[in-house]
Amino acid sequence: MPEPVIQDLASLAGLCEQLRDRPWIALDTEFMRTRTYYARLCLVQTATPDVIACIDTLVLPDFEALLDVVYSPSVLKVIHSARQDLEVFADIRGAPPAPVFDTQIAASLCGYDDQIGYGALVESITGHKLPKLHTRADWEARPLPPEQLHYAEDDVRYLRDVYQFLAQKLESLGRSAWLTEECAMLTDPGLYRNDPEAAFHRLRQGHALPPAAQTVLCELAAWREHTAQRSNLPRAWVAADAALVETALAAPQTPEALGRIDGMGGAPSHKWSGEILEAIRRGQAMTPARLWDEPRRLDRRQQTLYEQLQARARAVAAELKISSTLLAPRRELVKLIAGDMSGTLARGWRRRVIGEELLQMCASQPGSATVS
Repeated sequence: MPEPVIQDLASLAGLCEQLRDRPWIALDTEFMRTRTYYARLCLVQTATPDVIACIDTLVLPDFEALLDVVYSPSVLKVIHSARQDLEVFADIRGAPPAPVFDTQIAASLCGYDDQIGYGALVESITGHKLPKLHTRADWEARPLPPEQLHYAEDDVRYLRDVYQFLAQKLESLGRSAWLTEECAMLTDPGLYRNDPEAAFHRLRQGHALPPAAQTVLCELAAWREHTAQRSNLPRAWVAADAALVETALAAPQTPEALGRIDGMGGAPSHKWSGEILEAIRRGQAMTPARLWDEPRRLDRRQQTLYEQLQARARAVAAELKISSTLLAPRRELVKLIAGDMSGTLARGWRRRVIGEELLQMCASQPGSATVS
């Protein structure tokens, strides 16, 4: 049987008293966001070596005491594939909690597959095979069935052993600092800011539009982001990407013309036609500009250099027994070839392990960009 669920403030206070002085806690969340912009946090699971608890965040009047523990800088949060969990917390408090130990990233630095799932990792390390039930459960329904709660507890029950194993292995490999760097990037608050003015970056089709349409699309993307946030609706429920692109190209000036665009004739034109047309006018009033970076294409010389860098990265990755795509992804190699020093190969542990060597390979090529 699962442990009793924390559903009142007194029980939550007692649990937090047990958690707040621990050096680390295993952590997981269950949330729903199929019909909303912001995730609705339904359950938080946490564990220490001697505690396992599920906190019902839907029933509790508030769970600030738990958030205070989660956001304590002295408590390491152990999470598997932490990005979505951190985003949920960032929506609540404006920034993700830190520090974090992401067991999926830790596993990849220890030689496991880059995107290894929790179940596969648990089985590999502990020998326990987790059932695949409840992966698409409705976590908003109450009461939660006992078997569903037991499934939720398992998400942190075995995370404790996985963490201790991986932490020891990283230490023995001399890679603990690598994980610290990776998780510091993962907990950068900038990753979780959905700034409407930067929302156009989500629309990959934008680079194919002429400059005048790009400025309109930028305004339409900002409008959609504002509206989705204000209405707490998924972006696609406000307007689909393809509809925004088509609207930017057509630049309709009346509600009737807007309604004739595929994907804009329903809720968008009925609810927000005035706002959409105003966004179009703002975009048209701006100086046309190319806002999307053109996809980087390698010429013959650069392609040859890329293949040399990739071969060296694969050799070093094989020596380290980690994935070459983890060590030196294609996009990072292309940045080096272009002289772009903003990538991960130009700093941190990757620069020490292989980046410096790759930079020298780039610098030795005739006509290459200067890098340092």
